[in-house]
Amino acid sequence: MKSKKTDRLPHDREWQLQEAKNRLSQVIKLAQHDGPQTITLRGKPSAVVVSFDEYRKLTVPRTGLAKFFKESPLRDVELDLSRSADISREVEL
Repeated sequence: MKSKKTDRLPHDREWQLQEAKNRLSQVIKLAQHDGPQTITLRGKPSAVVVSFDEYRKLTVPRTGLAKFFKESPLRDVELDLSRSADISREVEL
């Protein structure tokens, strides 16, 4: 197992495919306890093993904008969205 500095998090580990196959149990245990495990193919990152809990966090549907506003605690607040009728405003530079 070797670590490599790239765009991955500091706790990511990098495994060559053959080594990951030979040590799959260890790769899975490390994914569960230490974070994502990167598997390389011909020296390039090819796949990532993550714990099931992490996978669920990554795949939870995100709230849409309309639903977000409907569920907002400020949904009943009245806002004055009218635009000023002034032609111009003086700005001091």
